[in-house]
Amino acid sequence: MTSSTDQLGRTLQFESVPIRIVSLVPSQTELLFDLGLQERVVGITKFCIHPEQWYRSKQRIGGTKQLDIQKIRELNPDLIIGNKEENEMEQIQLLMKDYPVWMSDIADLNDAINMIKSIGDLVQKNEMAENIISQISRNFELLLGKITKNQTRVAYLIWKKPWMAAGNKTFIHSMLKFCGFENVFQNKARYPETNPEELNEMKPEVVLLSSEPYPFNENDANELLDSIQESKILVVDGEAFSWYGSRLIHSPEYFRKLLLRIDSPS
Repeated sequence: MTSSTDQLGRTLQFESVPIRIVSLVPSQTELLFDLGLQERVVGITKFCIHPEQWYRSKQRIGGTKQLDIQKIRELNPDLIIGNKEENEMEQIQLLMKDYPVWMSDIADLNDAINMIKSIGDLVQKNEMAENIISQISRNFELLLGKITKNQTRVAYLIWKKPWMAAGNKTFIHSMLKFCGFENVFQNKARYPETNPEELNEMKPEVVLLSSEPYPFNENDANELLDSIQESKILVVDGEAFSWYGSRLIHSPEYFRKLLLRIDSPS
């Protein structure tokens, strides 16, 4: 008998190592792949696009916020891995009645690292988890060594109709801080609504349009330019800012290149 305490403070008991795992979160699905759990993961969401071979071959159990409970039951999992923000708690509580559900709750890099370690322990892939953590930690330390003290004021938008931004107490906000950015929405919690007029008044030097969850593109950037002409507007890789699994290995290098783009006069 082993136990594991999730990031909601719940302790789960396991009689054996989980061998039928359902993942409800894209970034954690990718982590499970990088932990070498190819045969043990039996279900993923329709948004779990990495790795591509899993997206094409694994049973999909709905979206992160619209789970297909019946499909999950048919898979008979002995472990479900979810997230407080990305999954609907009503559905999670329903699953908790019948299955061990390990929940993450991640606001910053330390939370992400603790999640990776805990899941590595739970599935008995400790060494691979520690290797992932080591790479993440080293790459973020290298990034910090390249950050200047002059903070760039940025707005990071995640949605359109209505326009929504990343505020304080979000993982995205913590990643913006690692880049040396000052989030103009840092005094607003979570994901406040905004509009081009407010953005123009807040005068961010840079507006970052995330590729997810809303798929911003260059047309959206041009649309905003009509209202906030004094800001540089860039479409950025949302996975680099919001995926808190093993993809964090690559985020610092992406951030470094983004900073060069921002400093470019073009």
